[in-house]
Amino acid sequence: MTYINILILLILAHFVADFVLQNDRMAVEKCPGKDVVLHWTWWMAGHTALHGLFVAVITGIPLLGLAEWIIHFAIDYGKCRGYYNLGMDQAFHIFCKMLWVAFLYDTL
Repeated sequence: MTYINILILLILAHFVADFVLQNDRMAVEKCPGKDVVLHWTWWMAGHTALHGLFVAVITGIPLLGLAEWIIHFAIDYGKCRGYYNLGMDQAFHIFCKMLWVAFLYDTL
């Protein structure tokens, strides 16, 4: 598979996980102070772990999935705290996908 195809799959999976599979409750309650049903860290960990799983499956490298999980958590936390808006949040996420592909290109 070519690197552009991997990048496209990573970006498509990202949007599925961020907008299709993330329900309204998770989108709100993953932010500190907005948690009602579960502590916000559980919502955030579940949401970001799904992103990590997608990256691990698509790239075949679980360590990249773990990196995605951690970085996605940090990016979403920043958005929840109001450090940047949804547009910047999505730009940061797409940039990470580009980093994963660059890492693949360098290691394969």
